[in-house]
Amino acid sequence: MRADRLVSLVLLLRRRGRMTANELANELEVSARTVLRDIEALSTAGVPVFVDRGRHGGFSLLPGFRTELTGLNHHEALALLTAGSGRGEKAFGLGSALASAMRKVVDALPEGHRATLDDATKRFLIEPETDLLSRRLVTEQMAGGVMDEVRHAVLAGHKVRFHYAAPDRTPRWRTVDPIGLVTVRDRTYLLATKSGEDRTYRLSRMLAAEELSEAAERPAQVDLDRIWAERSARFLADGHIPALVRVESARREELLNAARTVRAEQSEPDGWVRLEVTFEDLRHAVWAIWQLDTAAEALSPDELRVALRERAEAVAGRYRPKPLTESTNVSG
Repeated sequence: MRADRLVSLVLLLRRRGRMTANELANELEVSARTVLRDIEALSTAGVPVFVDRGRHGGFSLLPGFRTELTGLNHHEALALLTAGSGRGEKAFGLGSALASAMRKVVDALPEGHRATLDDATKRFLIEPETDLLSRRLVTEQMAGGVMDEVRHAVLAGHKVRFHYAAPDRTPRWRTVDPIGLVTVRDRTYLLATKSGEDRTYRLSRMLAAEELSEAAERPAQVDLDRIWAERSARFLADGHIPALVRVESARREELLNAARTVRAEQSEPDGWVRLEVTFEDLRHAVWAIWQLDTAAEALSPDELRVALRERAEAVAGRYRPKPLTESTNVSG
C-alpha cells in the first residue's frame, strides 16, 4: 500500500541520510518514477525532503527531522504498547504485522518517551502461558493457513470455502459469504451468510480453507457488535439444550471446547467447577459429557441424566460377566 511505502521512504532517508532515486527504488521495490511521485507527495504533506542535484546528489531530510507521534501522551503510548505485548498479538493471525507496527510506533516516539516506556512495558504481563498453579492455559489450535485464507476473504469481500468439522458430525465442505471475524475468550468465530441465512463458525473446527475469487454477497456496511449480540441472543433461544454440569477443574477446558456456549461458572470447594452450558441437542450433550468419563456429572436437565444413565447401563450390561454354560464347564 502507498501509505506504508511513504512511511518506509521517510524511515530510509532518516536512517541512511542522502539516497538517490534508484537506491530508494531498489529498497522499496518500485520504479524510480514512483519514488519521484512519492517524494512529491511527501513534500506536499509538509515533510521536509530536499533534493541535492549533481553527480553525487539525491534526496535527504532536513537535519534533525523526526516523525514524532506528538498526539500520543505517555499513558496512551503505554496502553498501545502493552496491548501489543500480550496474547492479543495473536488475534486474527496478525502477530507479525502488529510487531512491525509496534516497532514503528516506538521509533516515532520522542526520545524521552522511549526510555521510560521501555521500562514501563516490562512491568506489565498480560495472560502468561500458565496460571499461578502452573496450569497451562488452553488456546484453540487452527489448521495451518486457515486464518490467513479466511481473513483475506473477509477483507477482500470474497466468498470462502472451508472443510468444517462440527461436533459429533462428519466433516464436510461449505461455501459461505463472510461478514466478519470475532474473537471471544481466545476463540475466533467467522460470521457469515449462506444463501441469505445467518451462519456462525469456529475457526478451530475448520480443517482447511480457501479464499475464492467470486465476490461475496454482503452489505457494504457492517456493525459487528450488533450482529454478534443478535446472533448470541438468537442462539440461546433457538431450541438448544441448556445443562448444569459439574466437572473436575483439570478437565474444564475439554467441556468448554465441546459446549456451544457457557452462560455461568462457579468454583466449588472440592476442586470441581459448576458450569451452566448449552449444547446443540440431547445427542450432543450426551456425547460431550460421556467423553469426560467420571470427571463430569450432569446435574440437569433430567432427560440428560436419564440418557447418560441408560447409556452407562447399556455399556455395563455388555461387560457383565457371562454365566458358565455346559460347553464351557469342562470337568477333569
